[in-house]
Amino acid sequence: MSDLVSIITASYNAEKYIEETIKSVQAQTYQNWEMLITDECSTDKTSQIVQNLAKDDTRIKLFKLSNKILAQQ
Repeated sequence: MSDLVSIITASYNAEKYIEETIKSVQAQTYQNWEMLITDECSTDKTSQIVQNLAKDDTRIKLFKLSNKILAQQ
């Protein structure tokens, strides 16, 4: 059994690159991974793109941060 590898990716208005980033991870030969993507209040289609790709690959998980969380930091 292979160890699980967690790939953590922060994103903000990354609609131009997020799909390519995810596809690059999916193309790797090592398959026991999860991709945790945080969307830091994007105003573009980043979240929608990630959600669409996550429908077909349960290893992809989206965490949407709210303005309230960011304001507390």
